[in-house]
Amino acid sequence: MARGIFLDGAGEDAVLLLHGLTGLPAEMHPLGKRLHRAGCTVYAPLIAGHGAGNRLLLTTRWTDWLASAQIAYDQLARDHRRIHVAGICLGAMLAVALAERRDVARIAAYGPTFRYDGWSMPRIAGNRPLILALAGLPVVRSIGIDEHAPNGLKDEKRRAFVVAAQQRANGGPVDSFPLGAIRQLYLLANHVDRIAPRVRVPTLICHAREDDISSIANAHRLRARLGGETRLDIFEDSYHLIHLDREMPELAAATAAFFDLPRAQHHERPEARLAVMDYSRV
Repeated sequence: MARGIFLDGAGEDAVLLLHGLTGLPAEMHPLGKRLHRAGCTVYAPLIAGHGAGNRLLLTTRWTDWLASAQIAYDQLARDHRRIHVAGICLGAMLAVALAERRDVARIAAYGPTFRYDGWSMPRIAGNRPLILALAGLPVVRSIGIDEHAPNGLKDEKRRAFVVAAQQRANGGPVDSFPLGAIRQLYLLANHVDRIAPRVRVPTLICHAREDDISSIANAHRLRARLGGETRLDIFEDSYHLIHLDREMPELAAATAAFFDLPRAQHHERPEARLAVMDYSRV
């Protein structure tokens, strides 16, 4: 089974990195290394039910996933004064839910997902009412939505590497999203909808304009629901997995600066600034 990743750093800052649905802590490692160099401790835990295939995943609920994030936060809180939380997809939703229960300094939400409505996803994946109504049934919950190219990655070389690495870590291919797990993500999304107005933690929302898994409407929805300061950065040369795709270095720099890490480079991407201006009027 896959393990979490821990990068020990000096100082009072720590960053909790939360992977996506069917993902692994290893996917957070490239981003984590850059944040670590910016002057903080980094911890990417294995979320409950992940790392050993879909059968194990289907034994867990969204509350188990949130409990994993809470345990990881509490471990970091023993030795660090400021704890920031960043996550991709499922991890972004967990970051917001965690901030309602713990004293989170700042949030970075990458590709937040209320619905799987990206351009590469089948229509049924984004039908929240149908999945919430039926995907809890035993005969339905194990049916999988096939995962296929581009697999959240615009860069073909990175895509091939990431898919192969994920298969090695899981002991075989994880090539589908089971409907039962999607239903749990949608139940978490309902929870985030309810509690987000109470979350006043400064939040950086990052989303690919051409996200193939969850459309940019998800980013606008989260921004509209949150009760505190938000900033929206749009990425123009990536798909859903922006923390692994072509603009990962820019994502890491933006996150480190937003978290005000000790060795962060405080400069703003011009294209991100324009994107924020454009989308603040939507």
